Amino acid sequence: MLDDEMIEDYEADEADEGIDDSDDDDADYEAPTIGQAVPVIIDASYTVTEEEAGLRIDKLASLVFTDFSRAQLQGWISDGSLLYNDSVQKPKIRVKVGDVIHLSTTLQQHSEDQPEDIDIDVVYEDDDVLVINKPVGMVVHPGAGNQTGTLVNALLYHYPQQHHLPRAGLVHRIDKDTSGLLLIGKTKPAQMALMDQLKDKSVYRHYQCVVAGDAASLLRHRRIDAPIGRHRSQRTKMTVMTAGREAVTHLLNVTALNGNYCLLDVGLETGRTHQIRVHLSHITYPIVGDRVYGGRRQLRAGLTEAQRQAISNFPRQALHAYTLGFVHPTTGEDVEVTTPIPEDMQQLMTVLSDGYDEE
Repeated sequence: MLDDEMIEDYEADEADEGIDDSDDDDADYEAPTIGQAVPVIIDASYTVTEEEAGLRIDKLASLVFTDFSRAQLQGWISDGSLLYNDSVQKPKIRVKVGDVIHLSTTLQQHSEDQPEDIDIDVVYEDDDVLVINKPVGMVVHPGAGNQTGTLVNALLYHYPQQHHLPRAGLVHRIDKDTSGLLLIGKTKPAQMALMDQLKDKSVYRHYQCVVAGDAASLLRHRRIDAPIGRHRSQRTKMTVMTAGREAVTHLLNVTALNGNYCLLDVGLETGRTHQIRVHLSHITYPIVGDRVYGGRRQLRAGLTEAQRQAISNFPRQALHAYTLGFVHPTTGEDVEVTTPIPEDMQQLMTVLSDGYDEE
């Protein structure tokens, strides 16, 4: 299953360009922003193995240099950017054991996104995949009003080779004030494979959130099926509407913090913008700290002054993407990554559960 702030089809997201990223959530990506040309130098050699002997040069190159299309590689073979034993050859030439192919070229990648030395919390990494634990307050990628200080800027600094990938390899995104795990492809094939997994629902993420609502009532909404679309008059908001797109949210586990507040474990069957937040608000049990969809319904009866202050002063929606699972694009193995609830949510939960004795 997918999850809330998860993935929204890119076609719909394209219409939202220009909206502040803090009001956008997950979506697949296709193209980087067009802007200044950024040179990326490619200089790599490869020696033919016994198993590869007899392959055409262009076929071998497509297996070795997987970030580029076969047509692109054929062009480089023809113009001398990709050499075979230090000489220019036709793409159809068959290679022999011990032969060497060498690619040397400079790509002009068009992007306005610039690298910035910003710390990132890497929780999983190999040659193909990166998983980042995004902190609260970090915008995922540059947009209107957020040209710097984003995760994309940080990725381009720490992983400069990502510059030739759309959105620096990002596969999806989460809201600025939601914390948690983000999946990133380190190569074009890995990024595309992971995006395909999002579409066919073989990637899953689970969220944890603190909500205003009692356990018994929430358990009556284990499956929330309500279509979501963009609000007709408040264009940065989403809402449940008959003409919206299908949206299904699952409450996987409900843990009472006190008689009127709970910790939820949430998974998504679909991935619409703000889905978890909209769905929980729609059933009248909003996420604590959600200024857009929560309102005064966050404050329930029977609160101590300390609890009332903790809820009123919580500066963001108490929502955290804590588990991410996917099929590794190269090995085919199942990978699951988890990260604990951040300290601000833990402190909120401690205050809300103070003195609560569940019978």
